Amino acid sequence: MTDIDQPTYDFYQNGAPFFSLSSAVAHSRDLDPFLDRLNPNAHILELGCGAGRDSARIKERGFLLDATDGIPAMVAKANERHDVGARLMRFDQLDAAGRYDAVWAHACLLHCPRAELPAVLRRIHRALLPGGLHMASFKLGDGEGRDLLGRLHNFPSARWLRHAYSNAGFEPVDESVFAGKGSDGTQRDWIALTVRKP
Repeated sequence: MTDIDQPTYDFYQNGAPFFSLSSAVAHSRDLDPFLDRLNPNAHILELGCGAGRDSARIKERGFLLDATDGIPAMVAKANERHDVGARLMRFDQLDAAGRYDAVWAHACLLHCPRAELPAVLRRIHRALLPGGLHMASFKLGDGEGRDLLGRLHNFPSARWLRHAYSNAGFEPVDESVFAGKGSDGTQRDWIALTVRKP
């Protein structure tokens, strides 16, 4: 199984210099509220760390971080720019069990093929300690497709996502829907979900 669509992979692999520059902007809007829920010594797995802007904030706040990304050029840029010790790992390569207090996945699981997302959510659930938290954000829609830049998105509905997380064994903690503009300039609704492993 592979959860990286080739055109999506190529977009990020070739576009790493652009994303490394964009990482100079502030960290993700949901990051600090998520971190505020955790104990000060929490061990956090970051999926899809990109050029490392959220990774840097997690480290700045004193948490133990395991930053990962499935794109080699992004891993290199995150380490070059922020020295976060990022490593290469696709979503479907996550095989940890009961290791992390939290899993942060900002705007990355949205590229996981829809048919493969439930298995990835089960991997995340397995990787968390009991009581562990997971946060992810997705672009909402009504079916898998591509954006204007050719990247694959799973474009789930909020109902579909809630069902997928519930089936993976998670309990809901918080949810927000907000308007946002993607890299292709398209305005659409996003959802940010925080869930807990019982």
